[in-house]
Amino acid sequence: MKILSIDGGGIRGVLAVAILQSLEEEYNLPVGEHFDIITGASTGSIIGSSIVLNKKMSDVMGYYKKYGKKIFRRQSKIGLIKSVYGDKYLRKFFQKAFGEYSLQDIQKPLLIPAVDVTHGKPYIYRSNYGHNDDGRRNIKLWDAVLSSCSAPIYFPPNNISNQYLSIDGGLWSNNPSLIGITEAIHHFKQDISDIKILSLGTGLQNIEFNISKEGDWGLKQWLPFRLLTMKVTPKLLDLVLHLSSESTSYHCKLLLNDHYLRINRDLGKEVSFDEVKYIDELIQLGEETYIENKADIKQFIEAE
Repeated sequence: MKILSIDGGGIRGVLAVAILQSLEEEYNLPVGEHFDIITGASTGSIIGSSIVLNKKMSDVMGYYKKYGKKIFRRQSKIGLIKSVYGDKYLRKFFQKAFGEYSLQDIQKPLLIPAVDVTHGKPYIYRSNYGHNDDGRRNIKLWDAVLSSCSAPIYFPPNNISNQYLSIDGGLWSNNPSLIGITEAIHHFKQDISDIKILSLGTGLQNIEFNISKEGDWGLKQWLPFRLLTMKVTPKLLDLVLHLSSESTSYHCKLLLNDHYLRINRDLGKEVSFDEVKYIDELIQLGEETYIENKADIKQFIEAE
C-alpha cells in the first residue's frame, strides 16, 4: 500500500506542489493514480484534497500564486485583540477550489488532521472509504481544509455549524505520515512491511532563538517583532511545526526503514509560513529537489 503524506507549512506548500507538478509531468498521470491513501496537514490538506479531486498540480500552483498575497494580508500587527489574518480570502479560495464536494462524496482515502479545540481533542477528517461515520462526514471538503489551515493567532478558528471550533492539524501532526501508517494497519489491515510512504516536507528552516541578555522570555522573544516590516513573525509556531514534522520523520524511518522516502529541502534561513515574497524561490527549489531525488522517487513510484 502506497501513501502520500504532505506536511503543513503555509505558503511553503508551493515547494511540495512544485515537486508533485514535476512528478505529474514526468508520468503524464494525475498524482493520485500512484497512491492508495493521501494525507495532508494544513497547507498539505489543500494539496491532498486537490489530488483526490484529480486537479492538475499546475492549477493548484496557480491558486497559491493568485490567493497567497490576498490570504496573507494582515488585519492585525500582533494578534493580541484579533487574529493576524482574517479568513475571508482563505475561505473564498477553498470554496472556489473544492466547490460543493463533501467528505461523503469522496471515495479515495483522504485523511486531514485537525483539532477540535472546543473539546480539546485531535481529530482526523476522513473521506468516505468505509471508515465508521461519526456524523462529521457530511461537512464540506473546503470546511475540513479550512479547519486544518486555521493556525492559532494567525487565523480565527473555523466554526463548524456552531457545534465546535476546529483549528490547525499541524499542531499535533504537521507531518501526517503516522496517521497514514495507523490507518493502513487498523482500517485496511495491512502488514507494516507492505506499507510505503512518500513524505513531502515544505522546507527545513534555520530557526534560531538567541540567548537574551535581559534574561526575560515573553512575547517579544517567542514572537519577535520586525521593525522594518512592522509585524510580528510566527517564529514559535514555525518551530512547533518543524519539531512535529522532524520527530515524526524520525519515528517513521525507524518503523518503515527504506519503505519511508522523505523528501525535503534545507532552506538555509527562516522562511515564515506567511512570507509570500519567497514563492518563486520556493518553486525553483521544489523543481530542483525533484531532479535531485528523481531516481529515488522513480524507484518508489514504479515499485510493486
